Amino acid sequence: MSLPRYVARRLLLGAVQIVLVLSLVFVLTEALPGDAAVTIAGDNPDPAVIAALRQRLGLQRPAWERFGEWLLGALHGDFGRSLVAPRPVADIIASAAGPTALLAALAVLLLVPASVGLGVLSASREGGRLDRFVTSSTLGLYSAPEFAVGVLVVTVFAVQLGWFPPTAVGSGSLLARPEVLVLPVVVLLLRPVCSLSRLVRAGMIDALASDYVRHARRAGLPPGRVRFAHALPSALAPAVQQLARTADWLLGGVIVVEAIFVVPGLGTTLVDAVSARDLPLVQGLSVLFAATTVLVNLIADIAARLLAPASEVGR
Repeated sequence: MSLPRYVARRLLLGAVQIVLVLSLVFVLTEALPGDAAVTIAGDNPDPAVIAALRQRLGLQRPAWERFGEWLLGALHGDFGRSLVAPRPVADIIASAAGPTALLAALAVLLLVPASVGLGVLSASREGGRLDRFVTSSTLGLYSAPEFAVGVLVVTVFAVQLGWFPPTAVGSGSLLARPEVLVLPVVVLLLRPVCSLSRLVRAGMIDALASDYVRHARRAGLPPGRVRFAHALPSALAPAVQQLARTADWLLGGVIVVEAIFVVPGLGTTLVDAVSARDLPLVQGLSVLFAATTVLVNLIADIAARLLAPASEVGR
């Protein structure tokens, strides 16, 4: 199958997946007790007030009608208005996207050198103490969930040692206080660094044992040049696709990290929207996350096809 046909087919499949995700999110959110009217009523749960709010917000209409109307508007780029905040959903998402994009960009920017450096260092000392320490440490850290690591990091480095702020509350612009970003970025980086460094290590071990690397050594090339100019390019090939999928995984991780450190990004906005039963906002964020997942996975698969031998692509 040609690459353009493959991309078109994947995009069509991705559109179907996004609609399925939206449907599932709508059903699950509708199944939660209460709704936006109850949330807005707050400490005044008067049935008459709640009924009036439901009438004003249109929540008295059948669920399928509300979902169909929202979906039709979304196809035209209109994600509706928030039920809780008197603002368009698109504006809320745009204002919250900055902190999330900053966290993700810093994580990706630091991810590549950290993973490659750790993988090359471990492979260069295969079987040694350093290699065993790095391998066991990365395996243990990868097994720990982000929320557990986040709580531990806050307890040690923010509460006990006082080196960094425990949350981003009251920090204003995140760039104005870069120390606020240190702990969230570290927690966000831990698992992807562990997985990518192990892939780079495995690729480097195979590359260092290959015939062309042995030939480069016999030719008298310096060890550093052999590792970085001959072995490393081949070792990075299996990590390229995983790197693209890691960018997708960061979306899920950033929700947890933002909730722990109270970073005012998309993750915190999603948690607040679910708590308030703000369906239009939840659906708008779901579209963003689902579309990003589809596009990132498509990019990863295209990269794999381009890097694969021609004989494998034609199968």
